[in-house]
Amino acid sequence: MDEAPEPQEEPTHQQWELETTNGKTLNGLAFNGLAFNGLAFNGLAFNGLSSPEFSSWFGQNDMLAAMVMHYVVACAVHGGETRTYTDSKGRTYVWEGSLGLTPNWASGQPATVTEQQLISACLAAHVNKFGRSVAISVQGRNALGEPIATSSAELREFSQREGCFFGNLFTNEGVFAGNDDTPLGSNKSSVRACALGKPGACAPIVQAGSCAASCTRDPTNTYYTQCTRNGITYAPITTRIHSQDIYTCGDLKCQFTESCGIGLITTHCTLDCGICLL
Repeated sequence: MDEAPEPQEEPTHQQWELETTNGKTLNGLAFNGLAFNGLAFNGLAFNGLSSPEFSSWFGQNDMLAAMVMHYVVACAVHGGETRTYTDSKGRTYVWEGSLGLTPNWASGQPATVTEQQLISACLAAHVNKFGRSVAISVQGRNALGEPIATSSAELREFSQREGCFFGNLFTNEGVFAGNDDTPLGSNKSSVRACALGKPGACAPIVQAGSCAASCTRDPTNTYYTQCTRNGITYAPITTRIHSQDIYTCGDLKCQFTESCGIGLITTHCTLDCGICLL
């Protein structure tokens, strides 16, 4: 009597959702994902990631690497495509494309400097200080100079300008975030925090001040085409968020970014969070 075949393990799909409509995505990359270096592997080939270099990088911390790869593939690869990897333990991961920022690197070629910058900027734009998954609108151009498709409805939905992100993680030049609107006052807080928040709030991302001071706007005034820092010009990513994702002390709702106390500022918001009880 023939033995029944052993059940095959299902591929592990990413656990971090990502919308693929135009430039709308969900952020939630942990800060330690930016510090997990070694992104300079040669391309995201269609037949999977099977090089010894990638396997070595992935094996350092498979859980963190899987999260980073979720965002790398989402940033680099066009929507409708996937990238697959089977690790040394026989577990298969499937990551879905979305923004298609680096088509040549996505097809297996070494990343150009522009592609390195775009992947770095896109990863930084998807970091969330609080580990929350928040919808954002990503604007900019891909490595071929083509703008990310964005509808007028998306711009209306994501009415709050947020920031510009740029840098290069491949070369250890760091990543930077600038504010594309007035920085938040002491009575306001953001579910994102890195671009509009206080300097130093999102290390290793470095606050770069106003985007307008160091970046060039596109003709439609929708996004930035380049940003300069320390004499280096970068290809940036520009972000927008929902207006309701900025919280105000005094709206009578105690948000997770606010604290109890006596005052009308985020860290001591009496109206929303009450007086602290000993």
